[in-house]
Amino acid sequence: MRILAAALAVAITVTTTAGGLDPEPPPQSLSVKVRPGTSKGSGRLVPIAGADRLVAPLGVDPACPAKLEIGMRSDAKKPSYATMQVEIDAPLTASRPMLTSYLPPGYEVGAKLLVAVPPGTAQGTYGLRLRTPSTTLKVPVEVVPVDGLDNGGNLALRRPVTASSQHTNANYPPCSVADGDRSSNGWAGGNGWNDATARAWPDTVAVALGSARPVSRVEVYTLDTERYPASRYGVRDWDVQAQVGGQWQTVAQVRGNTAGNARSEFTPVTADAVRVVVLASNGANDYTRIIEIEAY
Repeated sequence: MRILAAALAVAITVTTTAGGLDPEPPPQSLSVKVRPGTSKGSGRLVPIAGADRLVAPLGVDPACPAKLEIGMRSDAKKPSYATMQVEIDAPLTASRPMLTSYLPPGYEVGAKLLVAVPPGTAQGTYGLRLRTPSTTLKVPVEVVPVDGLDNGGNLALRRPVTASSQHTNANYPPCSVADGDRSSNGWAGGNGWNDATARAWPDTVAVALGSARPVSRVEVYTLDTERYPASRYGVRDWDVQAQVGGQWQTVAQVRGNTAGNARSEFTPVTADAVRVVVLASNGANDYTRIIEIEAY
């Protein structure tokens, strides 16, 4: 089983990224899995999606498109090269026109699909179709304004982000700290911000809230995986600031953090933006690495 899984692995070119950290893993890479108990011998190639619908907000930074996990499963009798077509209604665009891989029976292959919403796109529901020779899976794409999102109370979700700098050695868009994805698994592949000034502080990243809102809690998620634990690669010291009446004021401080997530609660203020001012990170190499910022 291990030999077969290794033979199916997709080759990834490893590049040196900010602070010497490699991608973990690049979100555009393929993942091959075994699904014991799946039906074999039906001859079908089954398309798969990670959700029954995709919400794609209007007016967000193009560097942070909507994301959907897609894939296909082989129920054929014999191994073969399998292909699934990816179709999407204009003017939306998808990051790949197809997914193709060698697949034995009972195996799945998956990848991340990025869906971009061009400026001027009309609000409404668009079609995304995942087609195999035997089956078509339809996933509606709902294009909505940011204010129409169900944000679960997170005032920072999909709001505009600005940062003091951005490392250009890989994909570290500041907007990714407000995309709703707290996972560090897409590091250096579009999910997480890395500044451009090693061992130079402070570094700042701010999220505009759209209008003045009561805020009493900010949560910061820093890089934290088994390979890159927060205790060695995450942010350690920072101030949480709120913009009140056009002026930034410090509402909370975090010192000595070694965890992947830290919550700051404070007396409510009416703010139109929140900002994290990073003063130090763990480790000696070192950069600011933030995965997500949430405001409540």
